[in-house]
Amino acid sequence: MKIPLAGVIGCPVGHSRSPVLHGTWLQQHRIAGHYVPLHVEAADLVGVLHTMPRMGFVGANVTIPHKEAVLALADDVSETALRIGAANTLTFGPDGRLHADNTDAYGFIANLRQNAPSWDAASGPALVLGAGGAARAIIVALQDAGVQEIYLTNRTAARAEGLAQEFGVTALPWADRARRLPELSCLINTTSLGMAGQAALDLDLTALPATALVTDIVYTPLETPLLAQARAQGCMAVDGLGMLLHQAVPGFERWFGTRPEVTDALRAAVLAA
Repeated sequence: MKIPLAGVIGCPVGHSRSPVLHGTWLQQHRIAGHYVPLHVEAADLVGVLHTMPRMGFVGANVTIPHKEAVLALADDVSETALRIGAANTLTFGPDGRLHADNTDAYGFIANLRQNAPSWDAASGPALVLGAGGAARAIIVALQDAGVQEIYLTNRTAARAEGLAQEFGVTALPWADRARRLPELSCLINTTSLGMAGQAALDLDLTALPATALVTDIVYTPLETPLLAQARAQGCMAVDGLGMLLHQAVPGFERWFGTRPEVTDALRAAVLAA
């Protein structure tokens, strides 16, 4: 019997916490499998993907800069990955066919459902800060969850306007990002602002209702200034680590045949990595 292998493909990839995350589950469920980091240059991506099934790989996660490129290389692409325009989860079939999916949208909503179960997606508009790949996944997640109105703002206005047109949401000038706060039910930061070593996110949440949910995809630090400010005025605040943990669940289940759970012990293990 072959020992199933999986891994994370990126360039660079040494910073990834996915090997600790999946390794914890493999150990917990006593599965004879391995999950490894795979540093793959762009020029080698095609050859690596063709070789992996013959080496015993059943699948892989994909991170920067390959998340868009793998769409064109896959034999089958999920509707979600097509909408987002990127894939983060690959599965190799018994015949070597490559299936590409994106579980970031699932991970985002699963994180909110676990850590802010009282939040109602239909209760009001959402504001997304940023217009990168994460924002694309989160817009899809919010639309599928039932958010009726989504505002999008970005420091580069053209990116926000292009993304807003693609997904049918409303672009706001970055200078006006606080204007919609009184009506929001959800505020999401997908930018690097507030991350360790980056500039702070300059946004006063005073006008945000206490019933609103605030979440930040940044998890270094775990408690960003944005989340601290939200908690101080009574809002629900959800950190970004849970999105990373939850997006890994579908892939692990497909590759290793067991559906894992996101627990406090798992969070602790990944944070300690």
